[in-house]
Amino acid sequence: MSAHVAHTLPWGTEITEDGARFRLWAPAQDSVSLVSDRGAAISMTKSAEGWFETRTDAVPVGGGYQFALQDGMRVPDPAARAQVSDVHGFSRLVDPEAYEWQTPDWKGRPWQEAIIYELHTGTFSRDGTFDGVARDLDRLVDTGVTAIELLPVAQFGGNRGWGYDGVLLYAPHTAYGGPEGLKRLVDACHERGLMVLMDVVYNHFGPDGNYLGHYAPNFFDPRRNTPWGAAIAFDRLPVREFFVHNALYWLEEFRCDGLRFDAVDHIKDPAEEEVLSEIAREVRTRIPDRHIHLTIEDDENSIRLFQFDDAGSPRLYDAEWNDDWHHAVHVILTGEKTGYYVDHMEDPIERLARTMAEGYDYQGEDSAFRGKKRGEPSAHLPPTVFINYIQNHDQTGNRAHGDRLETLASSEAVDAALTLLLLAPHIPMLFMGDEYGETRPFLFFTDFRGDLAKAVAKGRRADFGSHESYTNAATGKDIPNPNALETFERSILAPADTPRLDLVKQLLAARKTHVMPHMTSISGHAGAVAAREGSAFTVSWALNGGGALILTANLSDAPVTLPSNAGGKPFFTTPPGIDPGADPLPPWSVIASLRL
Repeated sequence: MSAHVAHTLPWGTEITEDGARFRLWAPAQDSVSLVSDRGAAISMTKSAEGWFETRTDAVPVGGGYQFALQDGMRVPDPAARAQVSDVHGFSRLVDPEAYEWQTPDWKGRPWQEAIIYELHTGTFSRDGTFDGVARDLDRLVDTGVTAIELLPVAQFGGNRGWGYDGVLLYAPHTAYGGPEGLKRLVDACHERGLMVLMDVVYNHFGPDGNYLGHYAPNFFDPRRNTPWGAAIAFDRLPVREFFVHNALYWLEEFRCDGLRFDAVDHIKDPAEEEVLSEIAREVRTRIPDRHIHLTIEDDENSIRLFQFDDAGSPRLYDAEWNDDWHHAVHVILTGEKTGYYVDHMEDPIERLARTMAEGYDYQGEDSAFRGKKRGEPSAHLPPTVFINYIQNHDQTGNRAHGDRLETLASSEAVDAALTLLLLAPHIPMLFMGDEYGETRPFLFFTDFRGDLAKAVAKGRRADFGSHESYTNAATGKDIPNPNALETFERSILAPADTPRLDLVKQLLAARKTHVMPHMTSISGHAGAVAAREGSAFTVSWALNGGGALILTANLSDAPVTLPSNAGGKPFFTTPPGIDPGADPLPPWSVIASLRL
């Protein structure tokens, strides 16, 4: 493996011996020019397919450039590797081979070793940069984390935002440290044995700084819209190449260990091979010598993207975020029964036990919240297909006041939920701050200006009607203004040593010792609800060759009588010191056992 890595892009720029090649797909334009920040303007040649190209030394490495359309409008490069400043200004020419990797031989880690820590670069540290994240990695390693998952870092409008309104999908955000800062962070992670997963958004573009429609209206599908903007026309080859290569770019040029694809239920593709399958196939073909992990968020609970070979390796995708598990836990811990929680209010204990044994709760049943059937059978899939969490950026930040679970439920209840999360054979994900019990909110914040800022603030207030978490405000005006600097600053973490941190460290140590070694021997149809009584249940997962991993829990304030360990040998209890044969089970208790 070379210490210098570059991915060849069909869009954008490529460094050449005599300068650089610049390329833009602009089928709606008759002429396009390249303009450097030094004032030079160079005509570009148009091909029959709508591509404009030129090769020149007029823009030095590190210099700025834009494309001038036929009406004089100047736009950034949609495939720029970096911006000089914001999304409306000059793109910056980057030599991708200039960075010398310190960990060129890193091969990644197997998926069963993933203990994911989801974080937002801007609020994880006080300075809100990639370097700020890197400075705190030792704390995460000491906790037991094995992978960080970055909320989207592609350049979006303004300096503050969640990242899901990105418009320059190849450019790590300037405010975070640009491509150089991201590469330093990935290197620092690999030096510590941490994987880096990148959240990517391929279902829409943000509203501020997206100029594609001016010169390539065919990039979008006029027949459809997503909840966040115009739908993308994936059946057009240049569009398809833009996204296929974007995925490869993060994995090859930045040496990330995996991608999480946002809201794939809004990626509609009429092609014979859907773009999601093509991306995964290309990744598996082109990067066979590293552990690469591809995961999705899919509100439809579909299973088509999960296919495995005889050795259990994924042909396409590894795993999916499992909202069903989260929703059932949340209803049990908080009693909330409005919004999407209405689908989980009826016997949430049974629903939680089902998700632990089979993956999804909704496997084709009617969803009252959605007004249609949802999901497909999932019990045949191995538990590692499901990524579980007690909260994430969405489930916290989409509350009107960004309430953390720690402020909505008792510490004992959260301890029990974390024990189930971290000792089950699914892939666990912590949201930043979970490890020590963060109580500061994670709010929805943006950095828009003018009419767009007013529209976002108004829309935020209008969104909050039926959900219980939204009605604790006296009026809509109490909802924090997304564009206010204070809203962002209130969301910055304040790490602390707490009893919760001690518990999480102990749980992750127990996971690595007692759960992780058996995860590859838990196949599909291995999970079963072995016992159920009131708010208590036992779920077991059969191990190939005999034996079982067993979790017994009482998720209530009252003792419950239930067989506790189904014949297994306990290796962890919450709270500590529970008698495995205790009758009844204490409130908010969990017993983890192995039968070998």
